[in-house]
Amino acid sequence: MASVILLSLLSGAAAQAVAPAVTGNIRSDIPAQPLHTVDGYQIPPLAEITQNAPSSKTVALFSTGLPGATPTVERAPVIPTTPSSLNYPELDKIPPTNSPQVQRWISEIDWTLVPNLTVTDGTCAGSPEAANDASRCWWTCGGCTRETDIAECPDQYTWGLSFDDGPSPYTPLLLDYLDEKDIKSTFFLVGSRVVSYPSMVVTEYLAGHQLSIHTWSHPSLTKLTNEEIVAELGWTKQAIHDVVGVTPNTFRPPYGDMDDRVRAIAAQMGLTPVMWTRHNGQTLDTTDWNIPGGQANGQTAVSRFQDILDTVPELDTGFIVLQHDLYQQTVDLAVGYFLPMAVESGKYAMKSIIECLGLPAAEAYIETSANVTETQIPGTGTVFQPKVGTQTAAAPQITTGKGSAAVGSQSGSSTNASARPSASATSGAIKSYAPIAVALGAVFAAIAFSA
Repeated sequence: MASVILLSLLSGAAAQAVAPAVTGNIRSDIPAQPLHTVDGYQIPPLAEITQNAPSSKTVALFSTGLPGATPTVERAPVIPTTPSSLNYPELDKIPPTNSPQVQRWISEIDWTLVPNLTVTDGTCAGSPEAANDASRCWWTCGGCTRETDIAECPDQYTWGLSFDDGPSPYTPLLLDYLDEKDIKSTFFLVGSRVVSYPSMVVTEYLAGHQLSIHTWSHPSLTKLTNEEIVAELGWTKQAIHDVVGVTPNTFRPPYGDMDDRVRAIAAQMGLTPVMWTRHNGQTLDTTDWNIPGGQANGQTAVSRFQDILDTVPELDTGFIVLQHDLYQQTVDLAVGYFLPMAVESGKYAMKSIIECLGLPAAEAYIETSANVTETQIPGTGTVFQPKVGTQTAAAPQITTGKGSAAVGSQSGSSTNASARPSASATSGAIKSYAPIAVALGAVFAAIAFSA
């Protein structure tokens, strides 16, 4: 069943990819052979990491946490009994919005605080009015971020390591490498994968990696109705909590597709957005996700990664790079090339995103975050400005704030779905955001994060 799901995702990603055909620059200074070897597993030469790369046997999961195991996260409960996936919506489909669970989550949101922005088709060309409306801060069309979007690490040469779309049968190979090198990462988990591979999620968590939310079925969120966004985020929160006993307080929108409507809904669900870094109009995207669809290959992806490393000295801050662990090719690149290139250079402090922000692992989860504070929202410049704490309380409302913008395009993988509009408040610019009494863990006041 799991292999069928993965094949479906792979074919969907190939059909939906937005990157051009393989025309990327291939540098002469990149390694041709893997820089890391694995006993019993053959990482291919770089030229052989392509769309049609032959399948390799997978690596066994090195550790499986049992119910009752104690996490390393302070104040966290023991690992619960893993529930049956029969309790969840259909895998890789946008969940129905009329279920009792989703209706309860919808009822907990104050919809007068959500701007009435129209749904998009997920593309700038297909939604020109939305693309030209700077006030909605649509990341896909212009790279707009708000101060509450995490898009970098504060300290120069610090790499907030993250992987999207998993877990998958290839994730154990990556976990082995990270364990060997004592590196922690953030994993942005698709809810459908969480219930397909719960033992992998438990292993990630018990190994000290940060878990975060990447929706239930990986749609472009601005294509969805308000209620569908709630269902996508809510079921993923539920699945992760059921598997490990805690709920992440961060999320990454698939393809980076997010505007102020998505931000407002996510904020009321206790979730802070985590993006990846932009510099001079370019995203720090390895393009690894394009390989299964044929728009990139190992040589172009590693060339792109070397370009990213060459960019790092220009940054005044640390950085976050987009990578994936859903595909064999992307994990082979990470373990054989990307990560060893960074490790061998000796220049980078590789950390989970919560670590790179200078916060303990407990601040990454709603149930374990230590402090309870009031949220203070400045009068301009941001949509939702939380401070570290498990809960937020009422503070002054704001009107339209300015988002930072840069030329950008979509990045990501997996499948999309259609949507219908759902409205509240006034169309166009942000109406008025009051902070909501929500559970919110690690949040990031002192630093304004914009790409």
